Amino acid sequence: MTTARVAAVDCGTNSIRLLVADVTASGGASGAGATGQLRELDRRMEIVRLGQGVDRTGRLAPEALERTFAACRTYASVLGEFGVTPERTRFVATSASRDAENRADFVRGVVELLGVEPEVISGDQEAAFSFTGATRELPRDAFAPPYLVVDLGGGSTEFVVGDGAARAARSVDVGCVRLTERHLTRDGAITGTPSAEQIAAIRADVAAALDEVERTVPLRSARTLVGLAGTVTTVAALALGLERYDPARIHRARIGRDQVREVTDRLLAATHDERAALPVMHPGRVDVINAGALALCEIMDRVGAEDVVVSEHDILDGIAHSCASGDLGL
Repeated sequence: MTTARVAAVDCGTNSIRLLVADVTASGGASGAGATGQLRELDRRMEIVRLGQGVDRTGRLAPEALERTFAACRTYASVLGEFGVTPERTRFVATSASRDAENRADFVRGVVELLGVEPEVISGDQEAAFSFTGATRELPRDAFAPPYLVVDLGGGSTEFVVGDGAARAARSVDVGCVRLTERHLTRDGAITGTPSAEQIAAIRADVAAALDEVERTVPLRSARTLVGLAGTVTTVAALALGLERYDPARIHRARIGRDQVREVTDRLLAATHDERAALPVMHPGRVDVINAGALALCEIMDRVGAEDVVVSEHDILDGIAHSCASGDLGL
């Protein structure tokens, strides 16, 4: 068996994240269903809000590109420290860069800084990678399949149902950043505590998206709901009453539907400063956590899930596992 040091970069609408890992190839199909053992060496995140205004303008804003390139400069240094070459790096770009007219500017900047071209993947590809990363190491005696994996991102949310592999998937353009920009802003600025009308508009938007998803994905067939990404992990940290963000406490935690609803109600009633003061709240999530938490509530209600299993393993792990399948020639 071959072991290689690889890097996975996930650049979404709200954040850009890096995973450096040693991956041992052990055969299997290529792509999101790859096999192989993964030993994490470094995992980090920067909130860059690449998708700022994309839903409205269709373009990546210059300041959003510069924030993203600044993070790429940092990541280039990390890759150098760990000795990861561009040939062993896979950079995946998701919702915001899929939608942007000027995504060529984004691609050119990433290539200059990291020496690797971003793969602007489809929503279905994103869903499959997320499913692999989230479910690969779940013990089935504690978390029964089939699974519904929900990756609640900034620009889009992916829904994937499967057992050992994804069986049905759908990506829809509702995420915490898009929902915030659509319903909780006025003249480009975030409004105050959401009104009943704004909350109803978000719920209606999410409901319409779920109607679309249910045409192809049997959401109610799963026995275990697995939630991914920053909205879900932040809600979990608040539900657990953590005084600091602790991935070890959050990973595989079961958070009940009533707990999610209580946290969401508390966030919706809080001011910006009150949300910012929460010890587990990343500064980049303060403005978008309301819409994200409300979306999670609506999803759990539609699915009928009594709880959500929170995973710190997600699309990054799926991308890294893909490196063991032969996609990078390992």
